[in-house]
Formats: sequence, structure tokens, C-alpha cells
Amino acid sequence: MEPARLLATDLACRRGERLLFRGLSFELQPGEALQVVGPNGTGKSSLLRILAGLLRPLSGSVDRPADIALLDERLPLDGDLPLGRALAFWERIDGGGYGVEATARLGLDAMMDVPVRYLSTGQRKRAAILLSNARAAPLWLLDEPLNGLDGQAAADFQGHLAAYLAGGGMAVIASHQPFDVPALKRLVLADYAV
Repeated sequence: MEPARLLATDLACRRGERLLFRGLSFELQPGEALQVVGPNGTGKSSLLRILAGLLRPLSGSVDRPADIALLDERLPLDGDLPLGRALAFWERIDGGGYGVEATARLGLDAMMDVPVRYLSTGQRKRAAILLSNARAAPLWLLDEPLNGLDGQAAADFQGHLAAYLAGGGMAVIASHQPFDVPALKRLVLADYAV
């Protein structure tokens, strides 16, 4: 069996009547990461949604692993449930475990009885990181993963991402912020603007 890879070929994306980008191609192998950069509104989030299979490209194709983890601004947790129960819901579906160590490492262990809607932006982001990291997906699609995190939490996440890549994972990161992970490639989305 061939190892997982991500191959995007000649992608184009239109939002409404506006063509955001075209002619975009790249390939990632296990252990590689790509940071997508560009001004707001250039299509970074749309590109991640195309790569995830949630948005159809105007043209082009994507060959990706069947199992992916998407971390974006949409936290898939019921805001009315305490964090512990909301995470338990996904634990039953994904079959993975979040574990006491992981929740403590992300500073969420004291928040398990707090309804999700009362979590701060940073706490919600850390809960989303916990959800995406608990899956053994070979590809992570990360949309502004450092937003809302304090300096220590951002450094911890980058360390975790580096370990994930060292273990053969792949990541596409849409972010304005600099990332410190080995062998990070960069894609400037404005280079593909129309």
C-alpha cells in the first residue's frame, strides 16, 4: 500500500462572481507541512475547505487521504453542554480517547464542568486542538490555529505539530502568524490570484 500523500492539481476557486485563485498545484508527502499565506479574503479558508472535500473547486482535483482532521473557526462542540460531555460525544464517534494527560497539557482539565459557550476564545481553540489531535488522521488542515492562544499555548501547539510531522503526519496551515516547525514550505496565495 502506498503511503498517504496530498496532491492538489490546477485548483481554481470562485466565491460568488469573484475568482479567488487559479492554477494552484502542490504535493505533500508524509512529514511535510505547507503554510498558506495571503491577505484576508484571498481564499485561504476556501482552499482548506476544498482540500477537506467540503467545497467543490471551480476546476482542478485533490487526491488526499480518506481520513483528515480539520481545525477551523467552527468548533464542533455543543455550546450548552459542559466541555467534558461535549468531548465525550466525539470520543464515542471517533473511537479515540482524549485522556487526562492531553486535557491537562492543554489547560482544559479544570474546565470539564464548564459549558462550552462560557469558554474563552483561547480555551475554545485549545478544545478544538484537542479534538483534531485525538484522531490518528494522516492529514491535518489547520485554519489560523494560533489565533486566541497565549504565547505558551502557541509554542506548545507548534511543538506538538512538529512531533506529529516527525511521526509521518502532513499539515496544511493557513495562517498570518509565523510557524516554527522543521522544513515548513510556504505557498503565497496571492501568486495564484486572478
